[in-house]
Amino acid sequence: MTTVKILKYSLSFFIYFLVQVFILKDLVLFGYAFSFLYVFFLLNLPHEVPTIPLLLIGFFLGLLIDLFYDSFGIHAASTVFLAFVRNTWIKVIMPTGGYDDNVPPTLLNMGIGWYIFYSLPLILIHHFIFFYIDSLGTQLYLPLVIRVLSSLVFTFLLGTIVQAIFYKKERVV
Repeated sequence: MTTVKILKYSLSFFIYFLVQVFILKDLVLFGYAFSFLYVFFLLNLPHEVPTIPLLLIGFFLGLLIDLFYDSFGIHAASTVFLAFVRNTWIKVIMPTGGYDDNVPPTLLNMGIGWYIFYSLPLILIHHFIFFYIDSLGTQLYLPLVIRVLSSLVFTFLLGTIVQAIFYKKERVV
């Protein structure tokens, strides 16, 4: 990865973090749907990022979010698990010809069908772990499921809108 790409992803890290902490922290729809847009930073990293650095990036991102949310490591735990599962899931859904090098798996680069199949299960896993740890058996099963599914839809829609507006399709060189 080139220095320009590293700087681009570092800037993207801080933008996702700042938007999550200062804008989306208090945005809750109907008391159930939360938006964890920062998850899209991990999802949009290139395929070539190895698992260990991805785990470290996920841990530090989750830990920074936890510092501002006062959530005692719940974001860190769920983002580390997301980072752990991500590369395996990418290998499972790999097309026959493989992936182009240094092309991030964004909506515009991969297409809507592939991106839905890629991102929705990973966001679902992240949200389920987050809300399960958050409730730790103190709530009934139905509110947990409603919170997970409504947050999944809200996060996915917001992330798709952000990608459609701010991302551009990268060319393979």
